[in-house]
Amino acid sequence: MSSAAPALRPLRVRSLGRMAYRDAWALQNALVEAHHAGQGEDTVLVVEHAPVVTLGRDARHEHVLASPEALAARGVEVVETDRGGDATYHGPGQLVIYVVIDLKLQWRDIRRFVDALERTMIETVADYGLVATTRPKMPGVWLGEPDRKIGALGARVRRWVTNHGLALNVNTDLRDFDLIVPCGLHGKGVTSVARELGRPVPMDEVAARATRHLARAFGRDLEDRAEDTP
Repeated sequence: MSSAAPALRPLRVRSLGRMAYRDAWALQNALVEAHHAGQGEDTVLVVEHAPVVTLGRDARHEHVLASPEALAARGVEVVETDRGGDATYHGPGQLVIYVVIDLKLQWRDIRRFVDALERTMIETVADYGLVATTRPKMPGVWLGEPDRKIGALGARVRRWVTNHGLALNVNTDLRDFDLIVPCGLHGKGVTSVARELGRPVPMDEVAARATRHLARAFGRDLEDRAEDTP
């Protein structure tokens, strides 16, 4: 008689507030290394970034449309990162959730991991009456017609431990997306929850909804540790 599978650990939620992209990336890498050393906890990092354009492993530099001088004048940093995908923008008013978990204890299925991130964004915007879907060969989550991207995702998986995650446009200044070809997709629009509703939305409220949907997508409980919040 086989024993029951062990219960999955809760997802530890750390709310980081506003943090520079490089600092959040360094924190993710430290959490990944802890997992590889057998000391990791499955962790969700909730953060907003100062304006930054990130370039994934598949990025083409011509998809950054603004000159270095124009980017500097706007206070926008450019960072080459190790996630998959092309050029993406992060900035204030955008909810970013990084997911550092050990898939060996869950699915060993990268596609299912990506599906869970997409479903998290779809269900979060549905709470505000917005109907989002995925599109074949168009990464992220979209509203339409016409196609308007409301959420992006990127991931890296090393020895079945994930990092990076999702970015949902909530109250984002969408003019900053004019600096790039988002995710390398020409001629596609970008939107936010605030633009679609015609009003700003409290970030803390959206973050709470999104983390609940994320936990459900992974079949986990949430563990929110107050001492981890700066």
